[in-house]
Amino acid sequence: MPQTVGERREQLKAALIDAAEAIIARDGLVALRARDLAAAAGCALGAIYNAFEDLDSIVFAVNMRTLALIDHNLHGASRRESTTWGVNSADPDIARLIRLAVAYLDFAAKHGPRWRALFEHRLRDGQAVPPWYAAELNRIFLFVEEPLRAIRPQLAAAELAQLARVLFSAVHGIVSLGLEEKLGEIEPHRLREQTAAIVTAIARGLRDPASA
Repeated sequence: MPQTVGERREQLKAALIDAAEAIIARDGLVALRARDLAAAAGCALGAIYNAFEDLDSIVFAVNMRTLALIDHNLHGASRRESTTWGVNSADPDIARLIRLAVAYLDFAAKHGPRWRALFEHRLRDGQAVPPWYAAELNRIFLFVEEPLRAIRPQLAAAELAQLARVLFSAVHGIVSLGLEEKLGEIEPHRLREQTAAIVTAIARGLRDPASA
């Protein structure tokens, strides 16, 4: 049975996302150009804009896949029982935060180009982040909120959400500086130890004595 127009369009969209994902994973976001993308997907240049409004829409689709991978890794780290990166086993909530931070670091180290694409993507003035993308991004912070809720149970939901973003930003800063070697070359195990140390220090400072 012949494909419908809608089916052919969805097939083209999938091929373009697959091709863009391969380009970004190999060479980074800077390498994503419409002409090269069309050649990789095996379509005409104009066909890209029959399937997507613009290249930004394709980048969002690729970044969604990256966020899903991070989500999967963080889920595994959150449920794991132990790690070797300076975890205080007597404090399971802090231990979970450390596992999450190290899992994030390890993902960034393994998938550098596609991880950087999450933060290098810049929208044109007036263009908003799609709600479905923002919702997926927020899922990452929920992993951090859960142990923080045990550490600071008195916080309101909005305060907890903000604190999770602050802690994520602190970890992201260490990961970015370490992987980009802005502070000199750091051996991978040292970077993991530093990440664990900063998370431990912050979490212990936040710990509500009544919840210990």
